[in-house]
Amino acid sequence: MKIGVISDTHNTFDTLLEEFLAPCDEVWHAGDFGSVEVADRIARFKPLRGVYGNIDGGVLRRMYNDFTLFEVEGVKVLMTHIGGYPHHYSPKALQHIHISKPKLFIAGHSHILKVIYDPVYDLLHINPGAAGKYGIHTLRTAIRFDIEAGEIKNLEIGEWSK
Repeated sequence: MKIGVISDTHNTFDTLLEEFLAPCDEVWHAGDFGSVEVADRIARFKPLRGVYGNIDGGVLRRMYNDFTLFEVEGVKVLMTHIGGYPHHYSPKALQHIHISKPKLFIAGHSHILKVIYDPVYDLLHINPGAAGKYGIHTLRTAIRFDIEAGEIKNLEIGEWSK
């Protein structure tokens, strides 16, 4: 299964993102959609899993949770918006990691793309950076990869100027 991961769209879902995510079977959004309309547009484009972010209002917070845990092709995935990264996890994320023991931990919020293996918790951490046009970042970024038989492979990064 091919997965596309985005975060911090801040009300942007344009042709660049659609083209990058077109080969994907699902899109995962790590928060800060920006609007219900953007969330709905992505969900019409591809099956969507997501969490709400700190800029997302009440309706999005009723549509999505702050943490979501699911399994795809034998990989347990934990996703949130503000989760930190290896050796710097938020307390709430660390609690979820201890309980759920995911193989893949996805967080957004920082607007900085990171892919880091965490040997302490034996998981891969992915922050797709910011796919939107608004924020502190200079590049818009997204990630896609394959999950097959419990393995994460063929990771690709998309990046575009704001």
